[in-house]
Amino acid sequence: MSLREAIQYSLMILLYLFLQIFFMRNIVMFNYAFCFIYIAGVLLLPADIDRMYLLLIAFGIGFTVDVFSNTFGMHASASVMIAYVRPFLIHYQMKSRGAERAEVGLRAQGLGAFLAYILPLILLHHAMLFFMEMNNFGMILYTLIRIGASALFTALLIILLELFSKR
Repeated sequence: MSLREAIQYSLMILLYLFLQIFFMRNIVMFNYAFCFIYIAGVLLLPADIDRMYLLLIAFGIGFTVDVFSNTFGMHASASVMIAYVRPFLIHYQMKSRGAERAEVGLRAQGLGAFLAYILPLILLHHAMLFFMEMNNFGMILYTLIRIGASALFTALLIILLELFSKR
């Protein structure tokens, strides 16, 4: 990765963190759907990034959101989890398509492959986040609805941001 690309990805991550901290944490739809746009900073990094750097970047992103949201490491642990699973999913998708080099992004993958890439990771992130937050098993249905609604809301906003980005 060149210096220019590193600066572009750093600015992208800062933009997603800014959006999350100052705007998205206040947007809740029908008390069920929350948007965690900051995970796009982990999902849209290059496919060939070193795993250790990916885990450190994901921890930094999640920890930053935790500091501003007062959530005691919940976002950091969920972000590290999707950063850990991400290379396996990319490798599986490359093998199933017969591609030699993996590209991450809506324009590079197409809508179907991009959704097949981001939706499992978003669901994993949200499931881990909301299950850590759940107080008792009486809230399981409410938590499952929150996971599904928030995953759809987050995926929709990531797709919209990808459509309007220049990358």
